[in-house]
Amino acid sequence: MNASVTIETATQLSVFLGNRPGALSRVCKELAAEKINIHALAISDTIDHAVIRMVVSDPTKALMILGERGVLALENDVLMIETNNEPGMLATIADRLATAGINIEYAYLATSPRSQLGLLIVRPSNVEKAERALRDL
Repeated sequence: MNASVTIETATQLSVFLGNRPGALSRVCKELAAEKINIHALAISDTIDHAVIRMVVSDPTKALMILGERGVLALENDVLMIETNNEPGMLATIADRLATAGINIEYAYLATSPRSQLGLLIVRPSNVEKAERALRDL
């Protein structure tokens, strides 16, 4: 497989919001007002709240802004993997991590069917070990 892969460690914010209309809108407006760009986002819902996982351009500033607004947010290290948008890339990445004994705690990805590249966000059980396992992809 002749892939073009870039891997970097990124800080992801897990933001806990009430599961009701407008909650995400308010957070996005606050970040936009401070010129913070959202690079990746996934939402998981429960009965009474939603967990918004996001990678942003300035996680330290975003964490401060959210805290000032009374929004609970936690930070984690994740791997941000940009690679060719072709069949088998996710299988290769998952296999490499499994071979190294690394669990994928969660992941999210997106790409357009017409795009040459896709972006995968992975929360591995061990970020440093995962980065080494994927180094020569």
